[in-house]
Order: sequence, then structure tokens, then C-alpha cells
Amino acid sequence: MIRVSALWRHPIKSHGREALDTVTLVTGQTMPWDRHWAVTHERTKFDPADPAWVGCRNFVIGSSTPALAGIWAQLDEETRTVTLRHQDLGTLEFRPDDPADVERFLDWQRPLCADASFQPTGIAHVPARGMTDSKFPSLSIMTRASHKAVEDELGLPLEPERWRGNIWLDGTAPWEECAWIGRDLRIGDAVLHIEEPIKRCKHTMVNPQTGVRDVDTLAALRDGWDHQNFGVYATVTQGGQISVDSLVEVI
Repeated sequence: MIRVSALWRHPIKSHGREALDTVTLVTGQTMPWDRHWAVTHERTKFDPADPAWVGCRNFVIGSSTPALAGIWAQLDEETRTVTLRHQDLGTLEFRPDDPADVERFLDWQRPLCADASFQPTGIAHVPARGMTDSKFPSLSIMTRASHKAVEDELGLPLEPERWRGNIWLDGTAPWEECAWIGRDLRIGDAVLHIEEPIKRCKHTMVNPQTGVRDVDTLAALRDGWDHQNFGVYATVTQGGQISVDSLVEVI
């Protein structure tokens, strides 16, 4: 029997994660408030006058700025206020839609970007569209069994937060999710269509507590399974509520 074991969202792309108990998915959209905002840099092609999805290289992200992985987040949806925590920087509470607050945020996180190729410049948002890495509005689904397989390949424990997944599942065989491509999952009241595997980047090599690259997860994937994938992208074809412990059915 397959069940949801954890739910996560990332209010600001590559800038923290937040565990959830319940979420209501919307047809054709990302997980609500996931990657709702993203941090632009000096060479971004994002146009705030004509906001539209652009690829991840237009933003300050963990693959090029690993220290960001040490951030944790909490979102107050009603006030659109984000609280960020980092072991070296302390806590910041701010509103990403407030220009004055954005400046405070940039000052707070700038020490983490000291070695970044491009420095942060602002915050981007696209109405009704999370800034996921995929060109389509997606959620990411991952399984504990596949995570355990990677741990066994490495011979050491690995933090699940490295994968930045939205929905974690228990009760599958290792890599079972790879066979779901093109099929649907009923999770709680929602139905999701599994679109494609997720090719992983260097962000997964970074410790989510320290922000330091300390494990070669990509080599483990290549050596163990001759690919660089972990997890699958899905789209919401029927909205509805899902929760930790919701049953999952492959349909």
C-alpha cells in the first residue's frame, strides 16, 4: 500500500523549504505557493513588465550558489510574509511583494552569494505559475525506497531535503516511479499525470544544514543506475486535497 509520507513546498525558489501536513492542489497548476517567487540576478531575461516563465538559469539557484541550501522557510499565506532561517544569518521576516522588504532580503542573503557568478538583483513572480524548473507547471514526486537505494549506493545516510521534492511516497519498490511515466496517480482527492523523470543537478550534492557540497549524489546515480535521474515530474489533472498519510493508487 502506497501512502504520502511527506509534503514540501519551497516559497522562494532555492531559498528554503517548508513541510506541510495538507495541501489542496489545483488543476493545471504547481503545488500552491511552491516556487511562487524566484530571485533574479544581473543577467536575467525575466521581464517584470511582461512576467512569464523563464528557465532556472535566469535566477539565483542552489546549483551555482550552494550556500543557499542551508535556508529554511515558512510562509504566512494570508499576509504573504515569508520567514527565512539560516544557521549563520539568523532569521528574516519579509514580504517578497514589498520593494523595501526585497532590499532587506537581498542584504540578508547576499553573504551566501559572495562567490556566485551573478549577484542577486530582485524577486520575480508570475501570476498563477510557480517558477519550477520544468517548462510546464509541475509537482515533483519522490519515493523513500529510491532514496534508500541511493543511500545504500553511497554507503551513508542522506538527507531527503537534498532532492527538493514536493510529494514523498512510502510503500513502493525502489525506482518503481520510473514505470509510472505516462500513467496517472490518484492521491487523496487529486489525480496527477506522471510526465517525465527529473534529471538532477549539483544542488543535490549540498548538505541542507551547512550549505556545503559534501556528497557526490550525481556520481552515485550514474555509477549505480547509469542515469542522473531522481523522482518524476507530474501535472495536476484533477484538483483536490492531499495530506500526509493519503493513500496513493496507480490508475
